[in-house]
Amino acid sequence: MNHQILKQVIFDQRNTIQNEILTHRDYFFEEKTDYVVVGIRRAGKSRLLFLKIQQLVGEGIDWNQIIYVNFEDERLAEFSMNDFNDIVETAAELTDKRAYFFLDEVQNIDGWERFARRMADAHEHIYITGSNARMLSTEMEGRLGGRFMSLEVMPYSFEEYLSARQIPHDENALYTTAGTGQIMAAAGEYMHDGGLPETLDFRDKHAYVENVYHKILLGDIASRYEIRNVRALRILMKKMAETVGREISFSRLHNAVCATGINISKDSVISYAGYAEDAYLIFETYNYISRFSEREGTPRFYFIDNGILNLFLINKDPILLENAVAVSLRRRMKKVFYFKSAKTGIDIDFYLPEQNEAIQVAYTLNDIDVDREVGSLVKLSHDRTMSVEQYSIITFEDKEQEIRTDGITIHVMPLYRFLMMDR
Repeated sequence: MNHQILKQVIFDQRNTIQNEILTHRDYFFEEKTDYVVVGIRRAGKSRLLFLKIQQLVGEGIDWNQIIYVNFEDERLAEFSMNDFNDIVETAAELTDKRAYFFLDEVQNIDGWERFARRMADAHEHIYITGSNARMLSTEMEGRLGGRFMSLEVMPYSFEEYLSARQIPHDENALYTTAGTGQIMAAAGEYMHDGGLPETLDFRDKHAYVENVYHKILLGDIASRYEIRNVRALRILMKKMAETVGREISFSRLHNAVCATGINISKDSVISYAGYAEDAYLIFETYNYISRFSEREGTPRFYFIDNGILNLFLINKDPILLENAVAVSLRRRMKKVFYFKSAKTGIDIDFYLPEQNEAIQVAYTLNDIDVDREVGSLVKLSHDRTMSVEQYSIITFEDKEQEIRTDGITIHVMPLYRFLMMDR
């Protein structure tokens, strides 16, 4: 690889980092540790590295020690595994001190893990980002020799979103009418627009999110996995969006896609859904009481960002509400289930075994919703095989309250209060 081109890439990126105004994120890097940072495209992985770089420079590290290479730069279109050592040689030309290597979207280069392992074995400082969950797979961890810490970056949490918009959300704001009103309004916008950080920079947020979605669909999925039937992939994602929050088998998904006139196999539907999950576009929850084989066959799908989900929906705020709750729970813990029993009639939106908590989601608690949502929670409390200590109902804007019935206490809270618990 031509060293002059590499230097141009490094210096151009340096200029960007120096002038970037950054918002604090709720993530941190351990000192003297190498990292693989993953997450959906445009979740803010690069900006997180920018924050780390600015911190290093603030601590006295020279800019020539910062070797930042973004592999989505078109000047690196012909870059291959054999060119990685040119990055090390270029760094040696820029500084005689220890370099810090930042390799952004490195999954585009086949064999990147061999170079990463060699650098880690040599005790170099190296930070890597990518937009594919397979970078955290057991197989990849083995190739990396256990040398890297992993960090999964999601779109803005609600608190990060409020901070980026400079909306006060401390205790004073939460206990004043004006402050609460502003936070509630922001929760509605967050629920519709999602939390991709750069969304806040655009007036036409829908167009920006649509552009990101197409890049994920065509680049991170269709191109990477050499999918020829892109129309089938598009239809599948639309059908998955229409079923958010409802368990659905791959057979039903296959039938739904085929009903549009698309010719696709069930195995391809399963593969495409897996690719979308690897690209951090969607995630799944499973029925807690089902056997493993049944869990895998009837998941409930959610989208990692509400703005992307909203591309497929028209006036579907209850679905967006449930998806926002699912994303919040996904941020807090790995194991999120639903609980549904045909035998008892229990249907719980989210069950969290690690916290012994059951959560229902209802856009508003009218009489019908109260009977349905409370009824399922009460039935669950009667199941002696379950150990549930906390019962909750999340609404969009109903006032916070407690419902005491049949020996249990159900905590009702509005979305903005629930989202403020993200940590």
